[in-house]
Amino acid sequence: MKRILKSLLSLIIVCALGYLILFAIRSFGQTKPSYPDGSLVIGFYNLENLFDTVDDPRINDAAFLPDGENQWTEDKYQKKLHNMASAIKAIAEYNGQYHAILGVAEVENIGALTDLLKQPELQDSGYKCILEEGGDGRGIDVGLIYRPDVFQVQEVKSIPYDFRNSRINFYMTREEQRSFSTRDVLMVRGQLQGEPFAVYVAHLPSRVNDKPADLRNRGAEIIYNDAMALQKKYPGIKIAVMGDMNDDPTDESMTDFLNGKEKLEDVDDDDFFNPFLSMLKAGYGSMEYRGQWQIFDQILVNNALANAPKGGLKIQKIEAGKYYGKVFNADFLTQQDGRYAGTPYRTFSGGEFINGYSDHYPTFIIVSR
Repeated sequence: MKRILKSLLSLIIVCALGYLILFAIRSFGQTKPSYPDGSLVIGFYNLENLFDTVDDPRINDAAFLPDGENQWTEDKYQKKLHNMASAIKAIAEYNGQYHAILGVAEVENIGALTDLLKQPELQDSGYKCILEEGGDGRGIDVGLIYRPDVFQVQEVKSIPYDFRNSRINFYMTREEQRSFSTRDVLMVRGQLQGEPFAVYVAHLPSRVNDKPADLRNRGAEIIYNDAMALQKKYPGIKIAVMGDMNDDPTDESMTDFLNGKEKLEDVDDDDFFNPFLSMLKAGYGSMEYRGQWQIFDQILVNNALANAPKGGLKIQKIEAGKYYGKVFNADFLTQQDGRYAGTPYRTFSGGEFINGYSDHYPTFIIVSR
């Protein structure tokens, strides 16, 4: 009997240890990676409606006020800040370092972004941030969080959305075009570990109310034209284009208007490499809509960063030893039960505040020499 009890106890201990190990692994989706020395993390995260509680008469932020539709109180705002800071911190712990560059979307203003960086979880990050107010009617903008010890900013530009000088035949009438508004694209140029580098952060027009694809095509066209001009002005500059594209890597905006390529060997100086194209085909997703997984949260790199010569910063494989992108779909960022079980753990569900994170998973790439 003692022998049986001893065996059972040993089995219980082994099972418990196995569960703890499995939990530790699953808490980040897989075992922690090993990167080359000097690697840098470049990422993107849609923060899903990071609004403060103060009324801004210039925008329609009524839903995110204490007496608004979402009853957006100071307590909810502080919980949201804590959750988003915790997510960014978890990515840093997973990678063994904070992002060198992190583009963000759906932020109301520079104050909200600054409040995020003041959270205790990010106190040791050394982060600085940039946000330029754009033309979106709801007042949500894109921004950039960065580490000044590795990325020194030299230029900041907000690129407005317009319909001029386009090769697209738009569904909208001229009058409709004049009244249309959406987010600006943020371009930040500087030096990344001593190399010329620029990043574009975008949140292209949504699909809500069946907005046509040509609007997202135009957003991609605007970015592409500016990036090509930047390459001409600064030969050899390395460029990353990131954002919530509201399109998949296989959609026309990404393949035709941003010239996104699936394979490194197909990338030329007038193309971008899209590491998330092959990942989408393999079943990865950064968000789920009506039962279908999609990767709207993308990071593309130009040829100078995709196929850099030896000794220069270059994109590296990180996911499953063969993909150049990562969807950070940690368990704590995932809804565990209910209608949306298995999908990103959002802030609201059915109009009710559920104290989640975002309806998008964050994504990132790794660059190193």
